[in-house]
Amino acid sequence: SGSSDPYCVVKVDDEVVARTATVWKSLNPFWGEEYTLRLPRGFRSLAVYVLDEDTIGQDDVIGKVSLSHQQISAEPRGIDSWLSLAPVDPDEEVQGEIHLELQVPEQGHPRVLRCHLIEARDLAPRDPSGTSDPFARVSCCGHTLETAVIKKTRFPHWDKVLEFELAEGEPGGGMLSVEVWDWDIVGKNDFLGRVEFPLDTICMAPTKGWFQLLPFPSTAESLGGQLGALRLTVRLVEDRVLPPSYYQPLIQLLTEPILCPDQAPAGTALAILEEVTTGESRQDVATKLVKIFLGQGLAVPLLDYLTTRELARTTDPNTLFRSNSLASKCVEQFMKVVGLPYLHEVLKPVVNRIFEEKKYVELDPGKIELSCSRRRCPCRRIAFKGSLSEARVRESSLELLQGYLGNIVDAIVGSVEKCPLLMRVAFKQLRRRVEERFPSPHHEEVRYFSISGFLFLRFFAPAVLTPKLFSLREQHADPRTGRTLLLLAK
Repeated sequence: SGSSDPYCVVKVDDEVVARTATVWKSLNPFWGEEYTLRLPRGFRSLAVYVLDEDTIGQDDVIGKVSLSHQQISAEPRGIDSWLSLAPVDPDEEVQGEIHLELQVPEQGHPRVLRCHLIEARDLAPRDPSGTSDPFARVSCCGHTLETAVIKKTRFPHWDKVLEFELAEGEPGGGMLSVEVWDWDIVGKNDFLGRVEFPLDTICMAPTKGWFQLLPFPSTAESLGGQLGALRLTVRLVEDRVLPPSYYQPLIQLLTEPILCPDQAPAGTALAILEEVTTGESRQDVATKLVKIFLGQGLAVPLLDYLTTRELARTTDPNTLFRSNSLASKCVEQFMKVVGLPYLHEVLKPVVNRIFEEKKYVELDPGKIELSCSRRRCPCRRIAFKGSLSEARVRESSLELLQGYLGNIVDAIVGSVEKCPLLMRVAFKQLRRRVEERFPSPHHEEVRYFSISGFLFLRFFAPAVLTPKLFSLREQHADPRTGRTLLLLAK
């Protein structure tokens, strides 16, 4: 059809840790999915594979992006960019570990490097039987030695010592390379992974342990992004979590303006935090503040404090809470944490129906499809032979949108008693503060706009637009359903 059904698989050190939903019939998919992964301290790499889902047969691998631990940790603020997809060569897709002991005894002349190949585990299967016939090949100082082949296993045990004589002046910048291969009686052997060690490191101290097998260095840079590109935002955060008592001074400092409201508002920790928080970090700060204050039972007073400060700075009520200020971000995060079950109860029935019906909806004259027949017409509700007129398609689309929208509005309006008490209390307080700031009769509607701006623009509408990101659906919408959701959200 000239398109794909792409999804992503996330691997950490060759272990699958996450999978996105599939975006159907698209060469420019948007996922917008976020994962928080608890990683081992010594992890080596993170890779994202892009695949094309096929209903028959095996899914096709389109390409991958690999990032080493060093690449990610070198960017404290994170990586946020388009990265070219590299081809996936089965011979480079490795897994497993090898158990080695490397040492250079101090005694003896000439000096000898002893490489004890003990065993390997969880090697990639390269044979139809689901196993491999692995052997190890060790190269050092211009010489190469091999172990015996262990047949039909992914967990070979060699217990073999290979020795290399070090010339005078070694090690210098020399390397010891250990490669694991799958022996084949016909054709070339299959690569299973490799690991390298600087000789000077081995000479300084013995090296022993399990080591992750790695692929050959990638040559993807020369392809110039022919397979497309993937936009990723990746940030590595290393936290040390201390006992609760260690955080009490910070919590007291943050809650001081709420528990002691007589203090000068400009000198509080919250006020200073609001001033120094930049746009790129505001979401993170808001998320953490809401969690802290919810834990202290002070979330509503926090929102009251921040929104009151923003009201004091606002002169034009038409611009109230329209920016991505700390107050707006905190209210938005508060609704997501407190109101997600409520959101599901209100929207899920209508959203599910839109996904199941897959009706054709379009209002833009430049995008309307007119080549519909009675049998294939995407607007199946119209029994009309031959081509449809633009007016008929718009009429049908408008009727469908009004029907869906009516159902959504009715569900919202009828859900007052289901709305979480914390949300109702927070918005009641917000309405009171807006009335105090703009008491003029011709500003009477501002008290309602301030609430609907949060409740609709930052809560219900985004969930209608991308239900997957609010866990309303397990999969992203197909293009037709996605267009309906976009028009509804607008």
